Amino acid sequence: MPAHNAATAAQPNRNGALILGTGLAFASLILIPALATQFGMGTALTGALRIALMRASSRVASGSGTKPNGEGETAPVCFACH
Repeated sequence: MPAHNAATAAQPNRNGALILGTGLAFASLILIPALATQFGMGTALTGALRIALMRASSRVASGSGTKPNGEGETAPVCFACH
């Protein structure tokens, strides 16, 4: 049992990062388009905001936002905002 506890203690608690990543993804998929419609923002600005939030969500959820040299392990970002 002590080896199992040591392995569990070595892994960081990732719940906060997952919650934050989910919140950013929710904001980019639901809130940004709704606010853009309400305020009359252009489609290019709306798409840019959505892409930025999805990239931030991916970085937060994967935990690569802490690397100093910018070599993140995020998923490739390929969005089509029309």
